[in-house]
Amino acid sequence: MRTARIYTTHKLHSNTVVVLESEPSRHLARVLRLGVGDRLTLFDGRGGEYLSSITAVDKKNVQVLTGAHLQHECESPLNIHLGIAISRGERMDWIVQKSTELGISSLTPLSTKHTGVKLAGDRADKKIHHWQQIAISACEQCGRNRTPVIHPLKTLDNWLASTVAECKFVLHHRADAYAEQREPPTSIALLIGPEGGLDESEIAAAEQTGYASLKLGPRVLRTETAPLAAIAMLQGRWGDMGPS
Repeated sequence: MRTARIYTTHKLHSNTVVVLESEPSRHLARVLRLGVGDRLTLFDGRGGEYLSSITAVDKKNVQVLTGAHLQHECESPLNIHLGIAISRGERMDWIVQKSTELGISSLTPLSTKHTGVKLAGDRADKKIHHWQQIAISACEQCGRNRTPVIHPLKTLDNWLASTVAECKFVLHHRADAYAEQREPPTSIALLIGPEGGLDESEIAAAEQTGYASLKLGPRVLRTETAPLAAIAMLQGRWGDMGPS
């Protein structure tokens, strides 16, 4: 059986007793049915992980004892900040989960002219929290020890004005250029529109603020496919995917 990997908001140290939060406790005790003496791996998002063992289980919480700190990392050398228009239904959940597995460093949900989902106030805050939890679960599954940040919702104008990266790309099927070969960048901002695509004026605004238009190939990809294909391509060219 694979050793469970659990994220905790506690700042971890070796040889310390930690009472886990209710959700990971429920998962360990009720879903995985682990008990006293069973081993697991804990990480707190600050890097590395801790081999740990369960020391107590009650109705609400699981208590663990942390062991040695292991400097295990599988983070990409390429810092990718994905800015993507909010999608309908479960598509956004899928994008957050899979882009985390592919190694993004952060994600900002965007409101654009053709965005069909409108979020504001408490509803927006709840969605951001929901997507952050999806990213955390993806890290637990894929072996990452640093969780990507899910930023608050922004308008496209705010994204264009505030995002800093060594390379900036706006992805759309009307572009003529592919990602050219260059010295490997350390950071990339990747902008992707909603189901209806970015408006011509939005693409022009992105290009005027330093975004190079980028295409992936001759086929038009769905909004949940495009970011994953683009991230995989960028990781394969300048990150840590593909032949070593």
